[in-house]
Amino acid sequence: GGLILFAIFSLVMDVFKIGYYSSFYSCLSAIKIIYPIVQAIFVVVQTYFLWVSAKDCIHVHLNVTRCGLMLTLTTNLAVWMSAVTDESVHKAHSKLKKNMTEEIFRWLLKERSQRVGMRSSSVEECNCNSQICQIFKNGYFWLYPFNIEYSLFASAMVYVMWKNVGRFIDHHSHHIQRLKFRLFRRTFFVGIMLGLIILVSGLGVLILYEVQVNSSTESSKKSQALTMYYIFNIVCLSLMSLVCIGGSVIYRFDKRDMDRHKNPTRTLDVALLMGAALGQYAISYYSIVAIVASTPRNTISALNLTYALLMIAQHTFQNVFIIEGLHRQPP
Repeated sequence: GGLILFAIFSLVMDVFKIGYYSSFYSCLSAIKIIYPIVQAIFVVVQTYFLWVSAKDCIHVHLNVTRCGLMLTLTTNLAVWMSAVTDESVHKAHSKLKKNMTEEIFRWLLKERSQRVGMRSSSVEECNCNSQICQIFKNGYFWLYPFNIEYSLFASAMVYVMWKNVGRFIDHHSHHIQRLKFRLFRRTFFVGIMLGLIILVSGLGVLILYEVQVNSSTESSKKSQALTMYYIFNIVCLSLMSLVCIGGSVIYRFDKRDMDRHKNPTRTLDVALLMGAALGQYAISYYSIVAIVASTPRNTISALNLTYALLMIAQHTFQNVFIIEGLHRQPP
């Protein structure tokens, strides 16, 4: 389900990219338009393949299967690196254009156009001036994170399939668990509602923060936006930390045994969880060092320091809670 969600947004991004590059195809290489078309076909075919075959443990043509799956995995990683690079370049150009005069920016754009193979010597022809072109440009830029997540999501699933090639599964009864979905069960319903409230509130705060910081020139309004942003995140991180601690305490009273069986999916989950947390730990660590070393110290600095410390605590408690849950036997 998550893979299909990211795949849909990735296809929308490819449509936007095709529309954007088609707006000035006369001065671009044809490969710029062909690439998103081929990527859209790859997304559709791969999503269908994973939807149908993700749970298979293949026992015929093992070497060919492993080779094909590893080729698919490396392709996903290449697409991921390409998307990250394109997003970074796009963001750098946006900030460069904002901080430089129009003449210097057009000169740099002309130099770059000559390097990437634009056929026309006139930069004017390659400018995105129409309204529809701007919509396509902004649309695919905001959809890049979905494409990045799709590539990582698909890579993880393909890796599990690769590990499962030739694997024999132990079909004991305690491995079979049928989940019963009860929407109106009181605790389940309350949890869903609280989660949706936090999600919608977080999106609202993020939008207000982006609008105030990027559009306002008054320092007081920017300070208010930063204060609102940090206070909201501090409250959320505190609640999440308390909930994860509470869940870990509840596990101590659980009578179930720990599941020590070999499981490639669970091993990958734990590795990705810890690897992703390392990035957030590094960001928080550098933030703490920068805040402690900076002067003068004001309210924003104090909130930022609290936010960084809570981020480390929350990720630690959350990882412990999730890893303990992954190793529990089914009821």
